[in-house]
Amino acid sequence: MSFKNPLIGLCQQATYAVSAAKVDQCPPDTGFEVAFAGRSNAGKSSALNTLTHANLARTSKTPGRTQLLNFFRLDEERRLVDLPGYGYAKVPIPLKQHWQRHLEAYLGSRESLKGVILLMDVRHPLTDFDQMMLDWSVASGMPMHLLLTKADKLTFGAAKNTLLKVQREIHQGWGASVSLQLFSAPKRQGLDEAYQVLARWVGLQAPEG
Repeated sequence: MSFKNPLIGLCQQATYAVSAAKVDQCPPDTGFEVAFAGRSNAGKSSALNTLTHANLARTSKTPGRTQLLNFFRLDEERRLVDLPGYGYAKVPIPLKQHWQRHLEAYLGSRESLKGVILLMDVRHPLTDFDQMMLDWSVASGMPMHLLLTKADKLTFGAAKNTLLKVQREIHQGWGASVSLQLFSAPKRQGLDEAYQVLARWVGLQAPEG
C-alpha cells in the first residue's frame, strides 16, 4: 500500500487518559471510541502496545491483571479502551461479578463506542466468553473485528487453517458482518489490516489500496 494510514500517527502519539472502575468514571461520552476485549491472557495488552508503539497497557504473565476500564487518548475526539480481562479462574467470584456488571454497563450504554476488537488466542478460539461477546455484538448491531492473536505460536499453515475454520464457524453462527484476521504482536503481523479497521471506526477512513 502506498498510502499512509492516518491512524498510525495518532496511535504513535497515544497517551494514557484515565482508568475507571465504573461507567460514571469514564471520560465524557463524545467522539469515537474503540474497545479491546478478550479472555484473560488472550494477548490484549500486547496487541494494544504493538498498535500504539508504546507500553501503555500493562502486560503480565499472570492473567486477570487488567481490572479496570483503561482509556488511552489518540486525540481530542478519539480513544482506545482496554477492557478488563475476563474468565480467569483464580479471580475471586465477587470481583468477577463486579467486572461483568460494569463491563455490561459500559458496552450497553456508551454512545461513543463505534466497534469492539475481540482478541482470541489462535490456539484456543471461540471460548464461552468469545461466543457471549459475539452474541452481544450481533444483538446490539455493534461492529466487531476478531484478532486471532499469538499466530507466531503456530506454523503458517496451521494458523491459516485455524483462521479459515474460525471464519466458517463465525459466518455460520453469527453472520458475515464479523471480520477476523491473524495477529502476532512479537512479529508485528497483521498491523496494516488492524489499522484499516480502526481507522474506519474512528472516522479516519483510509483510502482503498
